[in-house]
Amino acid sequence: MSTNSFTVHSVETAPDGSVLERARETFGMVPNLLGVLAESPVAARAYLDLSGLAEATSFSPEERHVVWFTFNSYHGCDYCMGAHTAIAGKDGIPKAQVESARRVEPYADPKLEALRVFALKVAEQRGWLENADVESFLAAGYTRAHVLETIVLLSHKVLSNYTNHLAGTPLDGAFGPAAWERPAGRASSSGGGVAAASEPQAAGAP
Repeated sequence: MSTNSFTVHSVETAPDGSVLERARETFGMVPNLLGVLAESPVAARAYLDLSGLAEATSFSPEERHVVWFTFNSYHGCDYCMGAHTAIAGKDGIPKAQVESARRVEPYADPKLEALRVFALKVAEQRGWLENADVESFLAAGYTRAHVLETIVLLSHKVLSNYTNHLAGTPLDGAFGPAAWERPAGRASSSGGGVAAASEPQAAGAP
């Protein structure tokens, strides 16, 4: 399968099929994202390594999904929003939180909302945050390790989101029911919540 001149590789067609075997072992399937990344074994390995590192952060599963959803929606990655919706369900993330993410709305939980706002500021401002932004994040119950791990998760999502933008990666059939389009008139914003303005069957995610 090809998309925007990028091939969605299988184990048989990939330059290094072992990287997609690893993806299958990790995710229980070979997501189309990994099929695209497999054109460069280095890129595919980087994504798999970052997925493992994301799981090893000190964020809880709920918090990781907040950060992933925040970056996915900020970057406008339809593929990853759909994939993470399916993965969040398998990870037991409350439906209300997933719906808030999909609608690009603030979270009811103040600590998760503080995380969303902080992650969004990191992306919007390219890391050039004011001391007050960091202090507000710490006051919400997070640590300086979380500050740095937010950047790790951003690196993870830049690799997947930008790849999907370039390749126009088609959403896997397994994630079809979770397909996403940005709600009309909404865009991610760290200034007051919301303003006008792309996988696996196991944990971890495209």
